[in-house]
Amino acid sequence: MAGVQIGLKDLYFALLVADDNTGTVYETPEKIAGAINAKIKPKSNTETLYADDGPSETATALGEIEVEIEVKDLPLAVQAKLFGHKLEKGVLIKSADDTAPYVALGFRSKKSNGNYRFVWMYKGKFELPEQEYQTGEDKPKFQTPKAKATFIKREFDNAWQAIGDEDETGFTAKATWFTEVYEKPAA
Repeated sequence: MAGVQIGLKDLYFALLVADDNTGTVYETPEKIAGAINAKIKPKSNTETLYADDGPSETATALGEIEVEIEVKDLPLAVQAKLFGHKLEKGVLIKSADDTAPYVALGFRSKKSNGNYRFVWMYKGKFELPEQEYQTGEDKPKFQTPKAKATFIKREFDNAWQAIGDEDETGFTAKATWFTEVYEKPAA
């Protein structure tokens, strides 16, 4: 039984240290508190060639991939790493000169059959999130942060995402999925 996605948990990020024709290097993944929502929207561009008075060929190219996450909290230390800010003595200092680094983003999604789908997005940069604060009322209202990122393909191998289902024959990466960014095994 295949199962349908019914959950989201264990949201991680890892700073991308190097991406060139020799390979990729990531720092050790770090967990982001309380995953609520993750939306991945790949963009592609398709063109049609017309010949002999009709459509003859089509070609599609991958564009950027928009990602939006909603989490329980974005601690200041995580914000410093995701957005390139400085954390000094418990205070997050934001500067116009800050540059967000490239990161990988990983998570897992529970399926209705009890197994999980595992995902890594390989190379993206987060944009500065909106900040909204609201006064307390007679009924508590949670104010959860959202962050948007743009992901692209890697220079090394053109890969942009890895997805694994633990109920898929041959899937063995469950134990190490969040200890390192998943890489395809060497041939």
